[in-house]
Amino acid sequence: MRMASAESKALVESMQRHLFFSQAKSASLATRHDHYRCLALAVRDRLLRNWVDTADTYTREHVRTATYLSAEYLLGPHLENNLVNLGLVEAARQACTSLGLNLQELIAEEPEPGLGNGGLGRLAACFQESMATLELPAIGYGIRYEFGIFRQQITPHGQVESTDPWLAQGNPWEVIRPEWSYPVQIGEHTVIGVAYDTPILGYGVNTANTLRLWSAVAPEAFDFASFNAGDYTRAVLRKMQSETLSKVLYPNDELDQGKRLRLSQQIFFVSCSLQEMFRILRGQGLEVTEFHHKFAVQLNDTHPAIAVAELMRLLMDVHGVDWDTAWSITTASISYTNHTLLPEALETWGVELFEQLLPRQLEIIYEINSRFLRMARIRYPGDFQILQRISLIEEGPQRRVRMANLAVVGSHHVNGVAELHSTLLKQHLFADLARIWPERFTNVTNGVTPRRWLAVANPPLATLLDEVIGERWRTHLEELEGLAPYADDPAFLERWQAVRDLGKQRLAQYMRKELGVLVDHTSLFDVQVKRIHEYKRQHLAALQIVERYLRIREGENLPPRTFVFGGKAAPGYAIAKLIIRLLVGIADVVNMDPAMDGRLKVVFLPNFSVSLGQLVYPAVDLSEQISTAGKEASGTGNMKMALNGAVTIGTLDGANIEIRDCVGAENFFLFGHTAEQIEQLGHSGYHPMPWIEQDPVVRQALELIGSGYFSEGDGELFHPLLASLTSHDPFRVMADVSDYRRAQNEVDEAWINRSRWARMSLHNTMKCGFFSSDRSIADYAERIWKVAPVRVQASADAPVP
Repeated sequence: MRMASAESKALVESMQRHLFFSQAKSASLATRHDHYRCLALAVRDRLLRNWVDTADTYTREHVRTATYLSAEYLLGPHLENNLVNLGLVEAARQACTSLGLNLQELIAEEPEPGLGNGGLGRLAACFQESMATLELPAIGYGIRYEFGIFRQQITPHGQVESTDPWLAQGNPWEVIRPEWSYPVQIGEHTVIGVAYDTPILGYGVNTANTLRLWSAVAPEAFDFASFNAGDYTRAVLRKMQSETLSKVLYPNDELDQGKRLRLSQQIFFVSCSLQEMFRILRGQGLEVTEFHHKFAVQLNDTHPAIAVAELMRLLMDVHGVDWDTAWSITTASISYTNHTLLPEALETWGVELFEQLLPRQLEIIYEINSRFLRMARIRYPGDFQILQRISLIEEGPQRRVRMANLAVVGSHHVNGVAELHSTLLKQHLFADLARIWPERFTNVTNGVTPRRWLAVANPPLATLLDEVIGERWRTHLEELEGLAPYADDPAFLERWQAVRDLGKQRLAQYMRKELGVLVDHTSLFDVQVKRIHEYKRQHLAALQIVERYLRIREGENLPPRTFVFGGKAAPGYAIAKLIIRLLVGIADVVNMDPAMDGRLKVVFLPNFSVSLGQLVYPAVDLSEQISTAGKEASGTGNMKMALNGAVTIGTLDGANIEIRDCVGAENFFLFGHTAEQIEQLGHSGYHPMPWIEQDPVVRQALELIGSGYFSEGDGELFHPLLASLTSHDPFRVMADVSDYRRAQNEVDEAWINRSRWARMSLHNTMKCGFFSSDRSIADYAERIWKVAPVRVQASADAPVP
């Protein structure tokens, strides 16, 4: 690599060239966004060498390839991450300075790719980057959504959704591949999937893998006969109908049209991806029957589970393979990651809808089910109940296809994403299937990439780590253990706190500038940023804030604390949106009360995203991971916060258990019932009222909310939420509220002792080596995919950008 000064000069030349040849502008007319695009294109030019070399290497060596099927990829902005992975941050900064530009301002210009919703999509993005960093041959497949999930605004009335046109100004990172287009039959219509490719660069290596996203177009974009007849709307109707498939991520599926669209989206991207794999197979001169030797197909949750039936269809109907051979290829190719224990998240589709849209795939599912149940009858003679539970078809008033069961039956491995989650899959969700195939079930605990979530998100901490333990932690996160000698060094702990304060100051500045909220950065930053859902229990945190508010008003001297929330509620999820409204109402009252000044603040960050996460995670003192035990599959926000030095308050749920095991019980604030105890509460006839009646503190908080105090006098607004909490309380908030209060009191005591808190913070970062997505991907590659690293050599004759 050239010296930074030479590289910065080359970047300047590339940016100036792109300003003229790509943007067709002079410097005097260029906007900040123009300059961002020029820098992005200059960086992409350098990526293209790696990308082309990687594709050539994989093709030449006929490597076994992991193909990752995911409905979501929450990628975050590319520019800064690519600069870090290329080692060009300083060169880019110098180049921008010499042009009178500010690098951080250009980075902030990049629109966030609207391709994901939450943890599932962000995990997929971390995994893509780790595959490239570990030099594993891999392709990610998904949908190129024109509009993202939605853009969230927070008003006095709560969440308001609007369109997220993330592609409005184009995307300099993608390359369209019209030569790679595939037809997909959905009902009576055919739609064409066109490939759009984005390079995913590894850190410090020549590998740049491909994220291939499919955009939907009509076979004939324009009906000329209808146009000539004067029916101008009909002339473009087919085009509009086809393009709807890739318009928006997760359309509201409460209505039948939404259900049709979601199932259509799933077969669309799965079929395009599998057809693409057959093209690669053919291009490398391999037989169709070699499919399972060439590809390891990973289903990221149940959304792509139709791949089992579609791969069978392609093998038999298109390539002429007999059933038994096709089934052995399918089950040897596919593996399935389950991400949820919630029944409503395990997709099922009405047989009638399936028959309308995917009649041939339904025939195949029926045959898979028939053969599977025949085997099960032999194993469990006379046990009709187990046959009903494991069947791919749920019988009832409306017969339904169980996609999770299809994924399990059609896979060679099924994994959960944390130890507890994987155990509960085997003991409860897939208990019968796990008894049939115990060898299929395993665990791969999730992880996060240290490049995005430490090197990019927290440069001051990254710099301190480089100085103290060297730079190897970026690819070997276990190197953080090298901080151990400094855990009792007062001088180092002061430096540690100073770095942590910088992150808090950055977030405080953002809140002042963007939201007009003044917060004390020296207060304890208590943070819960994640999808808004009852099982994640943001309403438990809300009750704690109301209690704290009342305690301060009654004269109790509590350490200053700033509560920070962020996250989106599904547009049709009324209770989740009501939780946001409650948080906003509490914030309005607390932040306007003079008695709370300097002692208590509540902030809701609108439109939480990867970019905002990069700002928030380095600022967290207390990480709220308070889901009902047994409900959260893993979590990755808990890992990102701990990696940046946050201390967790949480239940024994998801990856919290493994975080606590790693960082030590003394560096984790534990509360709440265990998953087993939660289950027992249900068996014994749980009712929340006895818990409320013996807890006057929470009773007072509930009464204050019900009085309209946080809703401008409207005593009815929060009635549905309060009724849920006091009548059936599905996520056992009332059972855990008292112990949560105890743990929060322990937080106050620990925070007052600043040297103790600094040691706890350091221990959390120091012990986070296990939670790297590199480790997760190495587990998948070795134990499930059987995919080996392939070194990519830089070509000597590559053009100079």
